[in-house]
Amino acid sequence: MAKTHAFDFLTKNASAETLEFAVAGLFGGDRTLIGWATSLLLGDADVVEFDGTTARWSDVNDELSTGSLFDMGAKRAIVIRDADAFLSSNRNEVENYLAKPGHVARLILQLQSLASNTKVYKALDKSHVLVCCSGETGKKTGATAVSRRKFLTEFVAPRHQTKITGEAADALVEMLGDDVGFLDTEIAKLACHLDPGETIQVDLVREVVAGWQGKTIWQITDAISSGNAAEALLQLDKLISGGQPPVALLPQIAYSLRKLGLATAIHLAAERAGKKPHLEDSLVKGGLRPFEIGRATSDMKRMKRERAAKLLEWLLDADLRLKGTHSSDGLDRFLLESFVLKLAQ
Repeated sequence: MAKTHAFDFLTKNASAETLEFAVAGLFGGDRTLIGWATSLLLGDADVVEFDGTTARWSDVNDELSTGSLFDMGAKRAIVIRDADAFLSSNRNEVENYLAKPGHVARLILQLQSLASNTKVYKALDKSHVLVCCSGETGKKTGATAVSRRKFLTEFVAPRHQTKITGEAADALVEMLGDDVGFLDTEIAKLACHLDPGETIQVDLVREVVAGWQGKTIWQITDAISSGNAAEALLQLDKLISGGQPPVALLPQIAYSLRKLGLATAIHLAAERAGKKPHLEDSLVKGGLRPFEIGRATSDMKRMKRERAAKLLEWLLDADLRLKGTHSSDGLDRFLLESFVLKLAQ
């Protein structure tokens, strides 16, 4: 089975043929997706779990060679959590097993990452089950905004006896980021405001998900726009101290700033084409609504075109760093505070 993404794997509910596997590799940083994909693969099978940081191949192999006394039609499953270290220490053994797997039990490897140029990746991709479990979209993961929207509307929402429009699903991603666990939790909360089977609309998302957090986000962006760095950092501290991780806060802070950056790009592109665009028209094309134009115009004039032209670049850089070099506790907060300071100058 060729590599698939968890959005498609879970939405299509996997075929019976797919579930008749010998080895499955689940890789990516979203633990919620890994958990759901694992549950689907396991079915009603007896399960033995190993911690990948301490597991030994000899013990895993013993379990893979041992059948269940209570089979009931499903093979036993051996799950190795955090399997990156295990794979690194037992790569040859795993490669040999992939080439000639046993028939008594199934093996599931839960990995943080898996390079596509390795023998393990290629073997899983060609002959076994390989599922990318990252909430991010793009060529690297194979997921698109459309497949994520379909996943939220067709898989996540029904879990909570509710429906959600595509527009509302997109708004949730804009406000909360791409962590599926956060999105699932918020859809569950929104479902509590409706009768079973009713549909979550974008207005409900704006009203409920925002709450005090949304108001504080507005205060941060307002302070950034007015150049009040001290106020922006004060409100940011409230959110982080309240348990909101920086990686989830950045998309919310970036929501309105991204529109300004897009409007700037549109405006500058028109100027390079020899046109004389009006700033208000560029703001509308950038996605701002009529009642937002007046405030946005003031923000753009205060920011100056040199800084406004860098907005999209700065937002992308901050996003990549928060998910990479500055993803650990402490560094993520430092990066977000530095980012807010730079914007509020």
